[in-house]
Amino acid sequence: MKRVKMFSNNKSKELNQISQMSGQRIQDCIQCGKCSASCPASEGMDILPHKVIRLLQTGQLDRVTESKTIWSCASCFTCSERCPRGIDIAKVLEAVRLTVIRRTGESRLMADDIFEKIDDEMPQQAIVSALRKYNK
Repeated sequence: MKRVKMFSNNKSKELNQISQMSGQRIQDCIQCGKCSASCPASEGMDILPHKVIRLLQTGQLDRVTESKTIWSCASCFTCSERCPRGIDIAKVLEAVRLTVIRRTGESRLMADDIFEKIDDEMPQQAIVSALRKYNK
């Protein structure tokens, strides 16, 4: 069996951020395919979920970020429930989406601009969550 180097050097920073944001150890994936077989949104995906994980394992982040798969995921967590290794694939895909959004610079929310964007009916928890999510 051929060994494959995990996390190539050219994208290792972003790949480490994805692992850190998702809290998942993608290197634990054994490529069983249960996630892809159970995914209700797989028909709209160009790369199946288990293949996304494999591409991330081998450092091919650009292929993942350019795919329709990360935007097709419905975050239903079926894949995560079926994974025999306990990998939450939906969290990994969310982390990849956030990485793409952060690359474009559209994910910034400045504290000074918050008063223009809120109204009296917005819950305080939503405001705090938005600042936590988009102020990184």
